[in-house]
Amino acid sequence: MNSMRHAKSRRSEANLGAEREHFDKRQLSSISKAITTSEMPVKEKHARQIILGTHREKGAYTFWSYALGFPLANSSILSWKFCHVLHKILRDGHRNVLQDCMRHHSSLVEIGKEWNNLHDKYGQLVALYTKLLCTKMEFHVKHSEIPPNLEVTDEVLERTAGSDINNVFQLTVEVFDYLDAELRLAETVIRQLNTSIAISTLPSGQCRLSPLIQVIQDCSHLYHFTVKLLFKLHACLPADTLQGHRDRFHDQFHSLKTFFNKTRDMMYFKRLIQIPKLPDSPPNFLHAASLAKHVKPVVVIPDEYEPEQQEDDDDDPEPLIDVSNFATSSIQAQPPQLDIFDKTFGPPNGGFDERDLQIESLKQDLQLLRAELENVKAEAQRYITQLKSQINSLEAELEDQRAQKQHALVENEQLRMELEAVRRRNAEHQSTQAIFNEAESRAQATEQRYNKLREKHTELVSSHAELLRKSADTVKMLSATQQTQEEVERTKRQLSFEVDRIKQEAEMKLEEQKFEMEKLKRALEEKMAEMMRIKGTLQSSEMTSVQMNSSVTALQAEKERLMRSVCEKEAELSSVQQAAQVQQSSLQQERERNGRELGELQRKLQEKTNLEEQLKQKLLEEQFALLQGTVTEAESIIQDAVAKLDDPLHIRCTSSPDYLISRAEAALGSVDKVKKGHADYLSNMGDAGLLLRALTQFSHLTADTIINASATAHTAPPDHADRLTENCRGCATQSLQFLKDLKSKMTLQRADPASIRVIIQKILHLGQELRPKGMDIRQDELGDLVDKEMAATSAAIEEAVRRIDEMMEQARKDTSGIKLEVNERILNSCTDLMKAIRMLIISSTDLQKEIVEGGRGAATMKEFYARNSRWTEGLISAAKAVGWGATEMVESADKVVLHTGKYEELIVCSHEIAASTAQLVAASKVKAERNSKRLSVLQQASRHVNEMAANVVASTRTGQEHLEDKETMDFSGLSVIKLRKEEMESQVKVLELESHLGKERMRLGKLRKKHYELAGIPADQVPEGNGETSLLDHPFPTSPKPSKPALLKKPALSQKPNMPPKTTFK
Repeated sequence: MNSMRHAKSRRSEANLGAEREHFDKRQLSSISKAITTSEMPVKEKHARQIILGTHREKGAYTFWSYALGFPLANSSILSWKFCHVLHKILRDGHRNVLQDCMRHHSSLVEIGKEWNNLHDKYGQLVALYTKLLCTKMEFHVKHSEIPPNLEVTDEVLERTAGSDINNVFQLTVEVFDYLDAELRLAETVIRQLNTSIAISTLPSGQCRLSPLIQVIQDCSHLYHFTVKLLFKLHACLPADTLQGHRDRFHDQFHSLKTFFNKTRDMMYFKRLIQIPKLPDSPPNFLHAASLAKHVKPVVVIPDEYEPEQQEDDDDDPEPLIDVSNFATSSIQAQPPQLDIFDKTFGPPNGGFDERDLQIESLKQDLQLLRAELENVKAEAQRYITQLKSQINSLEAELEDQRAQKQHALVENEQLRMELEAVRRRNAEHQSTQAIFNEAESRAQATEQRYNKLREKHTELVSSHAELLRKSADTVKMLSATQQTQEEVERTKRQLSFEVDRIKQEAEMKLEEQKFEMEKLKRALEEKMAEMMRIKGTLQSSEMTSVQMNSSVTALQAEKERLMRSVCEKEAELSSVQQAAQVQQSSLQQERERNGRELGELQRKLQEKTNLEEQLKQKLLEEQFALLQGTVTEAESIIQDAVAKLDDPLHIRCTSSPDYLISRAEAALGSVDKVKKGHADYLSNMGDAGLLLRALTQFSHLTADTIINASATAHTAPPDHADRLTENCRGCATQSLQFLKDLKSKMTLQRADPASIRVIIQKILHLGQELRPKGMDIRQDELGDLVDKEMAATSAAIEEAVRRIDEMMEQARKDTSGIKLEVNERILNSCTDLMKAIRMLIISSTDLQKEIVEGGRGAATMKEFYARNSRWTEGLISAAKAVGWGATEMVESADKVVLHTGKYEELIVCSHEIAASTAQLVAASKVKAERNSKRLSVLQQASRHVNEMAANVVASTRTGQEHLEDKETMDFSGLSVIKLRKEEMESQVKVLELESHLGKERMRLGKLRKKHYELAGIPADQVPEGNGETSLLDHPFPTSPKPSKPALLKKPALSQKPNMPPKTTFK
């Protein structure tokens, strides 16, 4: 049984091997017949056999194993047909074909590069075709959901694009590039051909046109993808952002429409493919409704195969051509054959055999059946055509439905996005509303507290103002009372004086009246005496009695008159006395009333004084409470700054010494303000405004100084970093202690910020020590130093030119032949470089003058340089570097000419000079105007310097290659062991040189880091690596002579399966 099983397995293995060999033979035959050097199109049956082979072995391994043996680099037609077959395999082959083809991606790229450099019509087509195939493979590998034949539904395209707008944008750009590659190939093919019918029907024309069938199929799908993706982009992004996409689509639309129209008119394509028609105008992406009008272009390949003759007898019969007509015609054309019996005896029954009749009837029936079959075929073909048209219409309707569905999906997506945006806005609004409500509640609480404080303050101010007004009124009333008292006293004095005067007048009048009365009495006595005399005379004379009676009557009237005047004077005197008594009583009452009011005012004044004392005490307490609140806030700010010193996230923060110095100086100013505010508060504790403002500024500036000092310490040397961190902590400690003293009334008097000032000054000194060393130059010397350095650089360039001329003369005397030619070439390139640098120095000087004249204003040139010290120091550093580089180049050139130096030194000097001139250009360009003519001259001079430096490098390398000894290795007499030993010794030398190279690179990196430290560049800006990148990636052009290729590993050769490798005998 086991032997039978083994026999069966051996037979099955043999059968499988035979089948595999037969399969390989058929594939080799089909590939060799499809990919030939003859200028004719690839036969469809051979391409189909290759495609069926990929499906059978589930990959394209066999195709590539045979295809790599073709001399593609020797025949452009062979490469063109190879690309055509590969395109067919990618479109219609097995899905694993794409992965097998990607393994040979680099080979396709190399084929395209080789034919692109050759002036051959097919070579240009091959270069474009390989680029298209590479683009196609890269696209489908990246987007595996889309097969290489591009036949996917809109849902798959939507799923591939995704919901991220960035992915949609990127996919659109990739589809644009894909379609550009297809259109470039099609346009180049049509441009090389005449579009007349004669050319398109010739085999040479068909050889070029046949790949365009696959291009048309790809373009129809890519156009549809582009429209769908652009509508989706316009639904999510603004129109201005997609202006470039629309312009690019319009160009591709017109190119694709022109391509379809031209191919539709060619006779070659009319029987092979139905090319769709594009609309007259591209879709309007600005209106979403235009998506419903879009119809997907559908390409139809008729089920007809090109008539081909079987050229090879070894090919198996294939259902590629209709052989029924050919068989019928051959049967009809064959004359009737008579057998030997008929020839000898004649036909039976005298020529009328029944079998002949049956045969004839069968033949007639066969003819009828064939006619009916032809009718059935024609009818079936007509039905097929009608069904295809119906299918096309249904597909168009389906595309319309899909477009409407897509439009609905787009609108749904827009609505969903808008809903999500609304939900997000609602959530944000709710969170914002919550935050706002919380902030509003806090603001209301704060406002309530503020309103209470303001009300209390208003009450205090109003009560204080009321008390001030009352005090002023009291003072006014006191002054008025005093004035009234003074007026009363004055009136009293006046009244007393008037009374005295009236008394004196009355007394005087009384005395006068008494005197008059006495006088009248005396006169009366005299009159009585006279009367007596008269009576005596009356007695003596009666004649005069009447006269005497009349005089007596007159005297009595005069007496009555005098008595009445005396009575009036007495009444007047009594009325004056009564008025004086009334005035005196009113004065007494006024005095009593004023005394009572004065007592009342003194009592109110005492109450006001007591209230003012209370308000003053309350004001002092409130001011101290405000001071405590401010101190607490300042403590929290400084504590937060100290906490950042130990925060791991703060380690990434860096700062510059200049900014630290500015913050430290501002902090010192705030310390002085705090000291002055503290003194003012101690002198007047009722006003703490100045101290509060000073404390607020002090806390922020001190915290800023601490944070920036810590950030500066991250990039400082270890010693300075430790000192900065220690001083930051000390500054925080002293600041918190000072604020703690301010919070207590017991320690308020002895609070002193002097210790804080000392520590901040230490931080300031450390920041000054960390500044770049180039800043030690006094600013008033910068202007003179710029002129000196530029003059010194010019002098160094002149000296370098002179020395190179001398070396040229000496080289002509001492050397000859190739050495003289090499030395002259090197020295001439060095001279040209020095002249270019001199022109660069002149252009830089002119540009600097223009910058200084345009930016200094009314200031002098030295003041401008001092004000822009950093820029000036950059100019000085660049000028020094240029002068030093020129001197070093002359020294290196001298050593090279004398054969005591190395060519590499001259190359490095050229790189250094180019870098120094680039630094000088950058320093001059910083403050120049954008449209300055001198700036353009300087840039042109810089480019000229780069070209001359490249010439120096090229000349040096060329001379080195001419003069170096090229030894040829003699392998004769070496055995395998000796060769192995030599190989091991060579590997040892390679390892030693690599070790030495690594050490030198590390040393170069350390030297450059030290250079950056001395130049004042922060540590975080120092580029990583050893600096060799700047030499490798230098922007100078390489030598005109091609450099030697690097040593690479020999790639493994792929072999055909089950076939021995070919052996070439010479």
